[in-house]
Amino acid sequence: MTPEPRADRPAPGAHADLHHRWAATVADARGPEGPDPAPYADNLIGRWSEPQRRYHTLDHLVAVLDRVDELAAYADDPAAVRLAAWFHDAVYRPDRSENEERSASLAERALPELGIGAARTAEVARLVRLTTTHDPGPGDHNGEVLCDADLAVLAGAPEAYAAYAAAVREEYAFVPEDAFRTGRAGVLRQLLALPRLFRTPEGHDRWEQVARRNVRTELELLTTG
Repeated sequence: MTPEPRADRPAPGAHADLHHRWAATVADARGPEGPDPAPYADNLIGRWSEPQRRYHTLDHLVAVLDRVDELAAYADDPAAVRLAAWFHDAVYRPDRSENEERSASLAERALPELGIGAARTAEVARLVRLTTTHDPGPGDHNGEVLCDADLAVLAGAPEAYAAYAAAVREEYAFVPEDAFRTGRAGVLRQLLALPRLFRTPEGHDRWEQVARRNVRTELELLTTG
């Protein structure tokens, strides 16, 4: 993934904090030597800023990175989890179903160019693909941290959750209302069927009950409203 010019790339100097976080994560993953990480940050930030996004935006990326930081002690490889957070929705088209696969493939191209080792690159790609189901296996500590961080939005206050649900609907504005309600209800039922929405001890203690209540409420509104 040699970065190429993008019309939606941020102006130089924009998003300085995200550039700093990206550079620190890359250095943690590979050491200080290697290609300049800044053009890769520009490319990723540009992707997360694309106009079709309403929920899967830079705000979501920052929120997931913040939650990963809070849960990092549970991960076996926090650097891999942080890299996976950057890539997990880097390719996102709401009218397509292969976003996670394409995002993982992007990571598999970009990270070796940056000097990230093969084993860690493979782990990042695996974690990105895991966000398709949010169902890590037993002992998958890295997966637990990333999935908990990604799903933490479900545990927002009522106003925040309503804003999240509205943003998801905006991303799927091209879908007729009845079809959206059916599809969204299916997603919510899949989440509620998981034995635990949050797998880390801290995530489960902090977010499980509130998230399940929010999801059940949204499901009820979709199916009866």
